[in-house]
Amino acid sequence: MNFDVGSFLASPEPEQRSSFEQLDEKALIALKADFRTWATTAQLPPVGDWLIWLFLGGRGAGKTRAGAEWVRDQVRRGVRRIALVGPTFNDVREVMIDGPSGLANIGRLDEQPRYEVSRKRLVWPNGAEAHAFSAEDPDGLRGPQFEIGWGDEFAAWSEPQKTLDTLRMGLRLGDRPRLMLSTTPRPIPALKALVKADGVAATHQPTASNAVNLAPGFLAAMQAAYGGSALGRQEIEGVLIDDPAGALWRRADIEAAIVTKAPELDRIIVAVDPPATGGARSDECGIVIAGAAGEGASRRAWVLADRSFGPAMPADWARVVADSFEAFAADGLVAEANQGGEMVRSVLQAASSGLPVRLVHASRGKHVRAEPVAALYAAGRVFHAGRFAALEDQMCAFGAPGASQGSPDRVDALVWAITDLLLETRAGPRIRWL
Repeated sequence: MNFDVGSFLASPEPEQRSSFEQLDEKALIALKADFRTWATTAQLPPVGDWLIWLFLGGRGAGKTRAGAEWVRDQVRRGVRRIALVGPTFNDVREVMIDGPSGLANIGRLDEQPRYEVSRKRLVWPNGAEAHAFSAEDPDGLRGPQFEIGWGDEFAAWSEPQKTLDTLRMGLRLGDRPRLMLSTTPRPIPALKALVKADGVAATHQPTASNAVNLAPGFLAAMQAAYGGSALGRQEIEGVLIDDPAGALWRRADIEAAIVTKAPELDRIIVAVDPPATGGARSDECGIVIAGAAGEGASRRAWVLADRSFGPAMPADWARVVADSFEAFAADGLVAEANQGGEMVRSVLQAASSGLPVRLVHASRGKHVRAEPVAALYAAGRVFHAGRFAALEDQMCAFGAPGASQGSPDRVDALVWAITDLLLETRAGPRIRWL
């Protein structure tokens, strides 16, 4: 085992460090495997007769390690049937199992489990088994039964309440079936209800409490960018933030708008809010795909995808836009041109010469443009065909004083898309690009 003694000695509290320095490497390796020796209080299971341990924490706060170590401890105590649930199968494999703090990389070598890809199963040397499940398929949890379960990033699950309910019904083996949920909080109804539920014991840890295990400068950079904002309180401090005062969108309206899929649509567009600059410090490029169906007052819109990303170089975001246009068989493309004028059109058509680019210019402020779109959500005329967490969070912070210090590029793209689909009148027949 490659073991960095110096790095490990930096992690305990100062009063512990002097005694640790007197141990030889073999003893230190054993100590490193004993999570309770150096874990924070929030990373350890709560005392008492709880049914669900809910660990709320900021990004990099040590949530995954806490969940993995709890499962490892339960296996050592005799648990043999375990459920592992993540936002997707890839998250279970890459984070909960094979990640640096995952189950396959903690503890002594002779007790580490092996992963069986074909069966999506983790097997320990003592015979314990953990089965992987995706929150994208709640019904996949029907049938199997377990003694314990660990669900990671609960607030990012596509169907959190349904998945949780199905999972809990499968926790019916052993003397004390229990569930551990680790997540960075988002104010979704399922999490807000869980915090208040009977049998739930919560612990909390901000990112700062785990700074010694993060890259140098990470925390300072995050505090400089987001400190004091609602996003920072949520993502760095790990605090459950409800709808901030002054925000245009309410979380309840967005939750009510989420559906599993869109119907047949008569128009699909790609909307783009390009960054003003390109490079390592540029903003995101907002890219939202949406469609609509119906006529007059009964016309409705569906958000189909959020492909925003950043920092975004012009050639890169243009390629994503062109690929999205083709993938969704879109009819049109709208791009804000305030920051680039004809350059935006040129970049897009360089990526695909046939793109029907329509440049739009913002003559009013972002808030004024967004108000009628938020009203359409409140009226039940806009839906989301799936869960778009980053977009939803930006929407629920938009307009609130101090809620976000970044550019709301995803919201801008969304506003252009819904405006084009529901608020602008076009005469003449529609032509569908194939």
